[in-house]
Amino acid sequence: MNNTALTIRRATAADAFALRRLAAIDSASPPTGDVLLAEMGNELWAAVSVETGAAVADPFRPSGDLVELLRFRAARVAGDDRAHRGAISRLLPRAA
Repeated sequence: MNNTALTIRRATAADAFALRRLAAIDSASPPTGDVLLAEMGNELWAAVSVETGAAVADPFRPSGDLVELLRFRAARVAGDDRAHRGAISRLLPRAA
């Protein structure tokens, strides 16, 4: 069993270097504006802009579901939960 904790939080100015590093690994530009981060343990795995949905993620880790989860949360933060109503059902296991 993996006991690594997932943390989703807003980026701060102190995260600028880690965001640039993650973007470089992903061969992309770092997201700008209000940004949500997904950290596993103390490591940044993914980041998404609340305004645009632009994402960067570590391509060497299984981070695709984290990007989708961050986009769902970003939509909620932005007040647009209509666009992602079905996302939560895709992320949670189905009842037997």
